[in-house]
Amino acid sequence: MTTAKLQGRVALVAGATRGAGRGIAVELGTAGAVVYVSGRSTRASRSDLDRPETIEETAELVTAAGGQGIPVRCDHEDEEQVQALVGRVEAGHGRLDVLVNDVWGGDPLSEWGTPFWEMDLGKARAMWVRAVFTHMVTSRYTVPLMLRTRGGLLVEITDGVGREYRGNLAYDLAKTAVNRLALAQAEELREHGITALAVTPGFLRSEAMLDIFGVTEQNWRDGGRRDPHFLASETPRYVGRAVAALAGDPAVAKRAGQVLTSWDLAEEYGFTDLDGRQPHWDRHMRGE
Repeated sequence: MTTAKLQGRVALVAGATRGAGRGIAVELGTAGAVVYVSGRSTRASRSDLDRPETIEETAELVTAAGGQGIPVRCDHEDEEQVQALVGRVEAGHGRLDVLVNDVWGGDPLSEWGTPFWEMDLGKARAMWVRAVFTHMVTSRYTVPLMLRTRGGLLVEITDGVGREYRGNLAYDLAKTAVNRLALAQAEELREHGITALAVTPGFLRSEAMLDIFGVTEQNWRDGGRRDPHFLASETPRYVGRAVAALAGDPAVAKRAGQVLTSWDLAEEYGFTDLDGRQPHWDRHMRGE
């Protein structure tokens, strides 16, 4: 893999405890960036998702990869906590070059198989706040710091490019709204030299997904017996390499407002997943 080095660049990955956020943080660290990693799960206290991954672990992985990982506990629904997080970045480095909005927390709120006329509106409202409003809050208080330096990158991590219905109204609305956030932010940031865009992974082989399939990263292919689509899945580091490649691309501004995919970016920039593969979710779903 060839990724432009990011030494001297400062990044914030909001929602970096696990999954895509962790993979992105580690790959930004691999490229040499200082990476602030935020989330609600720490070694002292778990979030309501009650999973074992922590922001401290993510920060340690960033540092081990060659960057500098800095964990900051933050509930991105809380404006004061987000402001305090930005204050930490400003006090520590005086600049921010890359913002990745990856806060999600919607898994326990998803009601797959439930028609919208029977959905729990409380869960739908909570998903919107967690998966969309948190991104707005984070951008609102973070972008003023980014405006001090031209050439910044704001990445919205989404799920899907927005063409097909995602099978559940609340989920579909949340993910489509994130794509639209990228477009809206791109339009307003363009004249300030900051590029906003969205990136989607394919079938993400996150820590939670490995647990669901009853496998580990070492024997993950065994999950294909349960669902053949799992064999086309990708690690969180794959989308991480996509974001790192974009962050190191001096011509990234031409992509402002677009929804990009891990698989297309892999072919364009020439990177692979950890096992040397280049999983291509779109071609897989088309049976190619």
